[in-house]
Amino acid sequence: MVGTTLVEIRGHIEALASEAGEYYLVCARYGDQPVPAAGLRFEDRATARAAARATEQYRNALRRYDPHLPYCDVIVCQGSTAPAPPTTASTLSAKRRAEPQPRRDIESPTPERDRHGLIDFCHAVAGAAFEAVAASEHDALERAIVDAYLAEAETIDSPDELCLRLLESMATELDRRLTPTEQARLLENAAELLPDPDSNADPLDATLSHVCSVELAREYTLGPCAIDLDQDRRSWDVTLSGYVLDGTTERFTTLPLVIDLLRRRPDPAFVISRARLSTDAEIPSTWSFRLTVTSDANPRGLVCVSEVSTY
Repeated sequence: MVGTTLVEIRGHIEALASEAGEYYLVCARYGDQPVPAAGLRFEDRATARAAARATEQYRNALRRYDPHLPYCDVIVCQGSTAPAPPTTASTLSAKRRAEPQPRRDIESPTPERDRHGLIDFCHAVAGAAFEAVAASEHDALERAIVDAYLAEAETIDSPDELCLRLLESMATELDRRLTPTEQARLLENAAELLPDPDSNADPLDATLSHVCSVELAREYTLGPCAIDLDQDRRSWDVTLSGYVLDGTTERFTTLPLVIDLLRRRPDPAFVISRARLSTDAEIPSTWSFRLTVTSDANPRGLVCVSEVSTY
């Protein structure tokens, strides 16, 4: 036992890491690098094994909050280059350079790979948010999230569906209990706990590519940047089709989008607004919204947008 909290266990794993190490950890079933050891390397096999045990302890501790977190058979591998996930934002961006813009479609992965990618992404985002909340001073928020999750678990049988509802209920509690500034600070901390991005591409384009690669959405359209020099702001109109979170006009959950965007652009000086949900049955679960990067310190819409219209 190297600690009892997620923060302590992660700190122990990071202390074992070495940039010049030849050993790394992977999931034996899928070949992915498991959170929180993703991207870390270790000097020798013994150290890597210690990190593997701590990684399993971390994931077991996380199950106190999320009992349906996928089990991962952590093994040690040796090599100069760790394997990349089968579909990444960088490979998708490369595939799309020759495609007409602004429409972006992705190739459909196998059903097993598709489901695993989506659920693993959702668990990674939820785990990072849980860890940031646990390390913060918001004790009541932590209890509220757990209570909301347990209430959902009593009514939902599917573990995959429950994982999606977890992100929605988490966004609800963050929106209800924290100010936008407090949300921004917490989400920044959560983003720092995720692996570094594997691409230097435009942050917004890379995030939208990534959420499509894991099937959080089916496809997206990113409009041209509108620049307001007087107000020192830049805006983009975005459309996400087949978005698996929410499906009503009550709100648009932005939490996973924002956390992924923050790990690529670690500055929450942006606003998500003008959320609209399509009522066209031929394009279900299609959301359009505006993302604005601004110099004023007044972020909004970082976990959800409640003022929703239809079109």
